[in-house]
Amino acid sequence: MVVVLLAASIALIALILIGGWDAMQGVQNLTILWVVVYALFAWYVLRWNRGVLPVIAALGILMLIFGLVAMPAWFDRDAPGFAETTLAAGLLGTLTAVLVAVQALLIFFAMQGFRQEWNVEVEHWPEEEPDYVPLGV
Repeated sequence: MVVVLLAASIALIALILIGGWDAMQGVQNLTILWVVVYALFAWYVLRWNRGVLPVIAALGILMLIFGLVAMPAWFDRDAPGFAETTLAAGLLGTLTAVLVAVQALLIFFAMQGFRQEWNVEVEHWPEEEPDYVPLGV
């Protein structure tokens, strides 16, 4: 689920980046870096690397805050007198609202995955099983 939410976040961030490129005022490089980091972390999660899950949650919190701050600004740009963006400002505001919701889910599922202790290996001895039959019998 974390990988799916990371992929959805990447798609939403890329849409917002492309659709509002001219209005983003110098934050394009940071946004591109954010997409690359999310893609890298999705690859790590696919490899069952549990250590990145708290970092994913922390980045999700930051993106959630950025989204909450940016959302009203996108809706405010949907008025006369503002420069046009590639996508309509109202649509960018809606995409940002969806991104905020996805980040909330990402934080939740990343922390749930971290609590599952993927890195803990439990030794398993066949002799301890109730239905164990020795080979010599």
